[in-house]
Amino acid sequence: MHNDSHFQPFWFSEALKQESDNTVNVLKDDIQTDVCIVGGGYTGLWTAIQLKQQQPELDIVIIDKGLCGSGASGRNGGCMLTWSTKYSSMKKLYGEEEAVKLVRASERAVYEIADFCETHNINADLRLNGTLYTATNKAQQGSMDGVLDQLSKHEVNSWQQWQRERVQQDAGSALHCEGIYSPAAASVQPALLARGLKRIAEGMGIKIYENTPMENISTEIPITITTPEADIFTKKVVLALNAWMLEQFPQFKRNVVLVSSDMAITQPIPDKLHTMGLKDGKTVIDSRIFVHYYRSTSDGRLMLGKGGNYFSFGNKISKVFDSPSRYTALLRQSFNKLFPSLEKEKFAATWTGASDRSTTGLPFFGYLNDNPDIVYGLGYSGNGVAQTWIGGQILSSLVLEQDNEWSKCGLVSGPKGSFPPEPIRWCGAMMVRDAIRRKESAEDNDKAPFWLDKQLAKFANAAGKADKA
Repeated sequence: MHNDSHFQPFWFSEALKQESDNTVNVLKDDIQTDVCIVGGGYTGLWTAIQLKQQQPELDIVIIDKGLCGSGASGRNGGCMLTWSTKYSSMKKLYGEEEAVKLVRASERAVYEIADFCETHNINADLRLNGTLYTATNKAQQGSMDGVLDQLSKHEVNSWQQWQRERVQQDAGSALHCEGIYSPAAASVQPALLARGLKRIAEGMGIKIYENTPMENISTEIPITITTPEADIFTKKVVLALNAWMLEQFPQFKRNVVLVSSDMAITQPIPDKLHTMGLKDGKTVIDSRIFVHYYRSTSDGRLMLGKGGNYFSFGNKISKVFDSPSRYTALLRQSFNKLFPSLEKEKFAATWTGASDRSTTGLPFFGYLNDNPDIVYGLGYSGNGVAQTWIGGQILSSLVLEQDNEWSKCGLVSGPKGSFPPEPIRWCGAMMVRDAIRRKESAEDNDKAPFWLDKQLAKFANAAGKADKA
């Protein structure tokens, strides 16, 4: 049976309600396999599917410590965005040619996922209506100009400037004073996508065991993964644990910061949204460092999220990440400011997601302790809904030992850079977070921020925005 006794984020509980068969397969007997994937979220599922598509004879097993998609995959904002806005940092890290390739790949991923859902009948409320990046105060205006110029130079610019009136109309809020639009983006019910991928994977013959946590991994040959009731003997391992990677592999503790993204959703109010101009599944993102993002659903709900609130000390996955948001007051304040006409609308639910933010704001892939038979990927930094498709391409290429564009991709470099050790890291994060809040509040009120707050905010800006989770 599905375990419903503990808190489940809104999307995930909605997705489970739609499943007619709620039996959970737990691993109880020792097994042998070609590939064992640890983690049944987007990264693990895409990797399994892409492996099976290429080599149908491969025996593949996925294990998850909870239910597939119950981590970040089933509780994010459902904004399928690309890496085009991160072009500058990718160019700095991997060079011009690779950055252009990654922008193209991330845009392709949006369409590939949409096609996959259509072909395989995954009804995940995926709507290919693009995204609007906006400014909500004078200080944010023009912040994308430099990136857009570079994208245009390489003919990979899918963005267009919209007139202010059109931005306000389509975004359903008069707070936006500028906006650029790209069609290469979508919104999706994230848990329905994760559960849909699980169903397709099982249909392809991939064995999935839920409520089956990895307790230990022995890297002798054959590699042995110990679970509470059985051992798995495998030739290859894919570690697709994302934020949970840090609990078992402390060597990554300083390469990512676990930070919350908090979300709220209304009851269905389709008529009101239609009147406001929110007529489709377009995602809307502002230009803050701790970004606001929102979108409507096809049943007429409005979801708003805000990044960069809770920073976990020592990167512990604490209870904060598994309960209603402790920042509901902050969400409410932002919601009322963006949508004054909806001030009286109560939130149907709030929840929190753990985002594994890397030093670069981009994911990284590699071999665990240089072992060619154990590959991993993490650090999507709150921008992974579409990018996990790329993660699956990279990890499946590494497993199959292919020499191709994915295995040679710039992201296959292991972690780049590290954060300072605790408690310096956490204290620093708090100082930067509070400085950003003061700076953005001053800018909202058309005031000049303090010099020191601006300098501290640059630390966050260096790694790009605290994206969606």
